[in-house]
Parts: sequence; C-alpha cells; structure tokens
Amino acid sequence: MESSLVKDNPLLLPLNKEKTIYDGFITVQERDFRLRILLPPDRQVKQARLHCCWQLKHLLHGYEHIVKQRQQQSPDLVTFILELKTVLEVGLKSRHECRSIPPPQYYAQLISEMETLGWGKLLFIDTEFRTLRLKAEDSSRRQHILNIKLKSKHPVEAPECSADLPVPLAMTWTPQSTLEQLHSQFLLLLESLTEFWDVLDEIDSKTWILEPEKPSRSDTMRRIAIGNNTSIKVEVDPRHPKMLPECCLLGAEHVVTPLRNKLNANMHMWSCLWSLAGTRTPASCTTSGMFWRSNSRHLPPTKNLASVWSVGSVTPIVLKMRSLIRCAMTLAAASHFTRPVFTSGCERSPPAGRASTLCSESVLTAASLLR
Repeated sequence: MESSLVKDNPLLLPLNKEKTIYDGFITVQERDFRLRILLPPDRQVKQARLHCCWQLKHLLHGYEHIVKQRQQQSPDLVTFILELKTVLEVGLKSRHECRSIPPPQYYAQLISEMETLGWGKLLFIDTEFRTLRLKAEDSSRRQHILNIKLKSKHPVEAPECSADLPVPLAMTWTPQSTLEQLHSQFLLLLESLTEFWDVLDEIDSKTWILEPEKPSRSDTMRRIAIGNNTSIKVEVDPRHPKMLPECCLLGAEHVVTPLRNKLNANMHMWSCLWSLAGTRTPASCTTSGMFWRSNSRHLPPTKNLASVWSVGSVTPIVLKMRSLIRCAMTLAAASHFTRPVFTSGCERSPPAGRASTLCSESVLTAASLLR
C-alpha cells in the first residue's frame, strides 16, 4: 500500500515513523494542492482528519458530503486519495478552472487581429480574453452581434461562434484565418437574410402581433390578429421569405373554417401576384397591408406591383377577409391611381390632418375591395 501511495502521489509524504501523518501535495489536472492527513493510531481512514489549502477547500465546496461518504467507504488511504482526486476532477471541470493559461503568442495574435479588424467593432471582451462580442450592421442598418469564444490554441483551433439568426451559423475556419475574415463571413450571411428581416420588420410595424411578445432576429413565426378572437400564425422561410408562408388559422371553428376554405381556394393568387411583381423590389418602397383601389378595379401596372406586394399585403387578399388585419396601412410609394385605406379598429392612427379624409370611408372601401 505504501509503495502504491508514493507512486501515485510522490509529493505526499509521511512525517513520522508510524505513518499516521501525511503532508505534501496531490496533483489533479496538472495542478498541485496542499493536503495534510492525520490518521488515528489504528490508521483507519474513517477517523482521519483532513487539512487543506484554501484553493482545495474552495474546489471541494459543495462536495463535502461526497468526500465524507468516500472517506467512510474507503478501506485504506490509497483508495481514499484516489476517490478524492476523482471528486476534484469533477469540481475543476464544473468550474472551468482546469484551463491552462494561453502562451504570450496567443495575446499578441489576438491584439494584432483586433487592430486589423478595428477596435470599434468590439463590444465586449472578458477578463481572460477568451470571449468576444463583435457588432455588425446589415444594409438595412440593423445591428447584430457575433459571439466568439476563442480556444487556447487560437488560431490553430477553430473558435465557437453564435449569433441571433434564423439559420445555422456555419463559419469556415483554417489555422490561417483571422477575426476580420470571420466578421466578413458574418456580414455576408447577414446580407443573405436581409430580405427575410425586411419582411418581418414590415409585419411587426404594420400589424397587430400577438406572438412572440418580444421577437428576436432568430424568430421566423408571427401570430397576427385578424379579427375578434381570430388570428393567423405564419411561418416565414428565411431562405425564401416571399414564398407563401406556412399558415395556421386560430380561433373558433365556425369562424376559422370559412377562412381556411378561402385560403385554400385562393392560394394560387399568391404565386400569381408575385409573378406579376417580379423581382424588382426597391428596398425603400415596401408597404404592408395596402390594397389597390382604382376606377377599373384591375391590378395596377406590373412595374408598380413590386413596390407594394408583401407578406402583409398579399395574405389578406388571398384570404379575402372582410375583417382585416388591424393595422394602420401606410403608403411608401404613392402614385396617381392609388390611395391608402385605414381599417377600423386600428391601433395606430394617421396624422390628424388626414384622419377625416382617410378613415371615414375605411369600412366601405375594405368591404368593397374584398367581395
């Protein structure tokens, strides 16, 4: 037993001939901890007393009952020391204190990369220089945050990245990669999702959103109020935001059934309207919930469709609903044959000077358009 104890713990030595007092260090995860063990004359581990350094005491905090249990069950000191080391390994891993300090080259590399990227893009860095938060802005001036967790062997090891996105964040990394290249990849991914966020921002600003209460950039679902105790839940595809979203009508069955039938019967209008609109959609000319009104009651010229059709505007047309989404319909691209219509029960009102002329005919106009 003595030879095994010395072999496994060469820094823990007996201080007397009876070998009832041991003092020295035990090594766990390449770290040394001071330990003193006082055994009774019969050398029973159950009656032993332990004295340790403050680091070891801190690690064992919360594990005292486990150490006591292992002490009662261990037949000899060798077994108990082995059990104690196992408990310490668990404590080190749970507190993330087993990480070795990176070499000086790590910090030099990090500072060099940040100088190239620009310190203005750094929002946060922890005291260990492991966790970074970088800010990024898409073409619509939306702010985004890229969370980066660096490994101790950076840049040889790929960092862990996360962000508030509706799609998986897949980054390409090589030992020659830098934070600037990582940030550029993130910007490209943001640009690929710009149209998706444009659609959802438009829905959020022009409709009555029931869920989620506080949408994040990763949310793809919106539940929109469309009448008394009736709502529609839409799931927008981040890769194809202008395609017909997945829809689910919620409410009383006698109210939802007619709407569901209309949705199924008029679903073809979605692709028809989008095919007329084409792909020419100016970023600054989008409206939500707008309906066309002209003397001929026909759709406006094709060249103007791209500036008005959106998820918020096409959905009510496909449903052909008399009780429209409760929103203040605004006009972003005015023309000589169109004018905005404000529905009744809107939560946002038009300017006082326009309220009387626009809202007075809201119910009649909406009803006539959706026959």
